[in-house]
Amino acid sequence: MTLLCVEHLDVRHGLLRAVRDLAFSVEPGEILALVGANGAGKTTLLRALAGAHLPHAGRIVLAGQDISRMHAHRRVAQGIALVPEGRRLFADMTVAENLKLARAAGRAGAWDAAAVLEVFPNLAARLSARAGTLSGGEQQAVAIGRALLTNPSVLLLDEVSLGLSPAAVDRVHGALAALAASGTTMILVEQDLSRALRIASRVICMLEGRIVLEGATATLDRAAVTGAYFGLQAEPVAE
Repeated sequence: MTLLCVEHLDVRHGLLRAVRDLAFSVEPGEILALVGANGAGKTTLLRALAGAHLPHAGRIVLAGQDISRMHAHRRVAQGIALVPEGRRLFADMTVAENLKLARAAGRAGAWDAAAVLEVFPNLAARLSARAGTLSGGEQQAVAIGRALLTNPSVLLLDEVSLGLSPAAVDRVHGALAALAASGTTMILVEQDLSRALRIASRVICMLEGRIVLEGATATLDRAAVTGAYFGLQAEPVAE
């Protein structure tokens, strides 16, 4: 059964159509990478899926339920969690408090504090530290852990490596690989094309709010993805 289905989605910022007639689906356990240049509509799409930006038209269906007009806090309860660009932690609260807050807002499931610390063991010694005092990589680990504690059926990740040191990026992507191996369904926005192709089972390339390339990573070469990324491919290609 398809887990998430997006049908003819149109999302606007005033008169600007940031997402235009988008349609795709995600299967359970799939890792979908959204790639494209700045302004392609990737973040707007994730925010629309999470309920932070309601669509102008189209439908978002999660496990057979239309959630298109559902507000963000209710989507968390239904199984969608967003790790936003910039992390958006409660800086004056401790790591433990940030995680506990997410647990209270989420659903019952396998993800608890012990499971999060197994994926991010470096956080164990930082539970009593204020989130604002952590390094960028540690903050990203808390942000992902916070989302996991809601026990999502779909985890949305927006630019998780942005602004991190190379070592921190390696640690974060190592954790994402572990999540992928556990069967966690993810939609990932990532500017690093090599990393996106390495972790994802399928890629969607966006340009000016539209899908211009879509396919399994095993069937797409880097040249095709790069061409679509920069708008060198005129017609959409479906898998």
